Amino acid sequence: MLLGRIALAVVGFVALVSVSINVVRTLLVPRGYISGESKIAYRLVTFVFRLIGRWIKEYQRRDRLLAYEGAGILLAILGTWVVSYLVSFTLLLLPSISSPFEAFREAGGSMLTLGFVSTTSVWPTLVDFLAGGVGLVVITIQIAYLPTLYSAYNRRETEVTLLSSRAGEPPWGPELLARSHLSGLIDDLPSFYRVWERWAADVQESHVSYPVLTRFRSPQHSTSWVVALLAVCDSAALYDSVSPNHCPIESRLALRSGFLCFRHLSKNMGNEVDEDPSPMDPVELGFQDFQYGYRRLAEVGFPLERTAEEAWPHFKGWRVNYEKSAYWLAEVLDVVPAEWAGGRRGGDAPIGFVFLKDRTPEDPNAEQGVPFTPIPKDLE
Repeated sequence: MLLGRIALAVVGFVALVSVSINVVRTLLVPRGYISGESKIAYRLVTFVFRLIGRWIKEYQRRDRLLAYEGAGILLAILGTWVVSYLVSFTLLLLPSISSPFEAFREAGGSMLTLGFVSTTSVWPTLVDFLAGGVGLVVITIQIAYLPTLYSAYNRRETEVTLLSSRAGEPPWGPELLARSHLSGLIDDLPSFYRVWERWAADVQESHVSYPVLTRFRSPQHSTSWVVALLAVCDSAALYDSVSPNHCPIESRLALRSGFLCFRHLSKNMGNEVDEDPSPMDPVELGFQDFQYGYRRLAEVGFPLERTAEEAWPHFKGWRVNYEKSAYWLAEVLDVVPAEWAGGRRGGDAPIGFVFLKDRTPEDPNAEQGVPFTPIPKDLE
């Protein structure tokens, strides 16, 4: 009987070392590591949210549900660690405490520094000290973990929110260029793309290091970090395709940083990524969709150096670098359905936005905007 309890104590020690390594690698080593037990908790929570989400057809209601997914995953992972430590210390106490329940009470009391149960012999005293120290350190690290997550989240969402005034809600690449031209901000686009080049690098680093951040949604249902980055990449690719002589080099740098961000994040989440696609590979976005965006630029007087037919192969050659990864992330995370952003789980149609119009003292009754209309089936 004693040998059996000693064997269980050995199992508890191995479990203690294993969970400690997992905690250190997850919280302290910035390599995006997810332990086996954390993966189980992660997948279980995402499965539950996806299962419930299947019954909610309206996107806005589904978005309100999925807003709790990131917090649910985070709590599940942290709870898994606490339970793992509690079980480990319980097993370590079994050689000196015959009752499993009493061992559990003492392990919990020591780990949470409650101290309502203690055994005076040497081995339980050592285990109690270890449990108290580990519990204090782990809980402290977990508390410090949250500000790091929300700091990265706030950096991400600040630029996403600012993009709404430039590219609409949901963001759309052609609208970003159209509004920049209408507002006289074309000369500001190089600095804009420099900001988004750094933004994409920051999101790549933080979301690979802390994968749960990918599940934290934007505050507004009408936007998303995935769709925002997709719109910026599309605007850069479109700019270079329709007006190559005026397109700033910063747009290409932002585009490369953007598609690397998409590739790394989707790969980190389990997607197979083609690291070197051919410019001739097919894309899901159709030429008719591209024509619709091209005509948006034409109607606002954007300087166009190529026709839609001439620009299309160049745009497609850029988009092949990020479309599959971006669409995969958009579908898995079930982000806002938007133009040029792929399909969704529920088959949602793209959410429309308003093309802004100027109201001035000289023309106070001018329309503020016109509702977004679906892409016509026949643009010929």
